[in-house]
Amino acid sequence: MVNSRAIDEIVFLLDVDNTLLDNDRILVELRAFLIREIGVENSVRYWVIFETLRKERGYADYLGALQQYRLEHLDDARGLLIAEFFLDYPFVDRLYPNVLTLIKHLQILGKTVILTDGEAVLQPRKIKRSGLWEAVDGQVLIYIHKETMLDAVEQHYPAQRYVMVDDKLRILTAMKRVLGSRLTTVFPKQGHYAHDPEKTHPYPAADVTIEHIGELIHHDFCIGLDTVKARSAPSEAL
Repeated sequence: MVNSRAIDEIVFLLDVDNTLLDNDRILVELRAFLIREIGVENSVRYWVIFETLRKERGYADYLGALQQYRLEHLDDARGLLIAEFFLDYPFVDRLYPNVLTLIKHLQILGKTVILTDGEAVLQPRKIKRSGLWEAVDGQVLIYIHKETMLDAVEQHYPAQRYVMVDDKLRILTAMKRVLGSRLTTVFPKQGHYAHDPEKTHPYPAADVTIEHIGELIHHDFCIGLDTVKARSAPSEAL
């Protein structure tokens, strides 16, 4: 049941990692940073811890992995430098081209909200330092498994229709199963999940598939939102 606030016609829900922001490139730089700072063997150990925690918790917990790594290496001060990578990283430089322009465009059409998975420290910092928090006027929801939190999403942002943009077909499929025709799913083919057959083949195609997030500005969201079609008139290039 939605709350008593006014119900919007359309709410756009935007994922962050590999949807608005090139998280794969950040990981490449993190891997190189770890090898440089703590060596190959210790770097391998960090990623073993990271993958173990991801399976246990269901999300990427970089800082949690760092805490556990430190417990195993209390006499190695180099491990203390790992946090600097996350605290000082210029996340704004990893936004995909024209993302902020796209958000402004979507805000003309309807309310625009960040809906992402993650822990309670690094993920909000990433969103703040990338400029995404300000771009959506602080309308940010962060959960462990966002596809299971649709009741909460509707409570916060009641709407007739939703558009979800995410690089994971698994999540889009799960959300579509709950919201049905009220949800238009958009799949930008960005990042390693989007190009991994094991992560894509088990699921039906999204309502809309695009190669790059910036292409979304060239689509016209009809009133019913049952489909997203290309504009009949050429749009101004980004």
